Amino acid sequence: MAVSPLAGKPAPESILVDLAALERAYYELRPDTEDPRQRVNFGTSGHRGSPLSASFTESHILAITQAICDYRRLQGTDGPLYMGKDTHAASAPAQRTALEVLAANGVESRIQQDDGYTPTPVISRAILVYNRGRREHLSDGIVITPSHNPPEDGGFKYNPPNGGPADTEVTTWVQDRANELLRGGNAAVRRTAGAAALRASGTREEDLIGPYVDDLHHVIDMAAIRAAGLRLGVDPLGGAAVYYWITMAASAWTAPVRTRWLGSCASRTSTGWRSPMTRMRIATAL
Repeated sequence: MAVSPLAGKPAPESILVDLAALERAYYELRPDTEDPRQRVNFGTSGHRGSPLSASFTESHILAITQAICDYRRLQGTDGPLYMGKDTHAASAPAQRTALEVLAANGVESRIQQDDGYTPTPVISRAILVYNRGRREHLSDGIVITPSHNPPEDGGFKYNPPNGGPADTEVTTWVQDRANELLRGGNAAVRRTAGAAALRASGTREEDLIGPYVDDLHHVIDMAAIRAAGLRLGVDPLGGAAVYYWITMAASAWTAPVRTRWLGSCASRTSTGWRSPMTRMRIATAL
């Protein structure tokens, strides 16, 4: 396979995403429900699309989140809903929209504190830990990510109380209900104003990073890592795990491991990620 001439180089200006235009499109474009490409289409447990093609807009997130609230009521799921977002530019607006709907529906929402990012496995773990030993008032979750899709894309996924991706029976129900709401102009969507949603009694910010990192020793042999004398080069590539790497590097189990940060430990605006890039070297050089 041929190597791209751009390999190992900063992306040229000509291929960068206009983030301001992307966010405007998210709020301003309305999907054409007669166009299958602009309807809600659940793939691997969730919907993916781009604001620029009117396939991932505020209208979609309003409808999907209301559909999830309706499904929760149908299933009797009334525990907290854990929600995490990644560093794609459309993820933060989508989380704000979702919180407005969740608050209006009386759902207790738990998100990463300080507007932080949350990888998918962290949401799954939080659901399973909360539900352990429970038979009622169960928790579920939403993960806002298009995974490996390009910077201009967004994704919105539902995780039921089993912690894993929703199966096709669930996603079909949510997809069909969301499209029904879209066709009705989202008139049946319950919504609270953005600032009020963040202040709502049911919206809680938590540290999801520390408990996840502290739990890793239950599934990974940390003693072997600590004793191996590893020399690691780490580049989170602007992903949602960025601050998890920082926490792991500072934790007791990595103390003898020599780590050097090779790339971004915050996310870059130049490629569609949200925060200014910072190059951080928080341990000894390789």
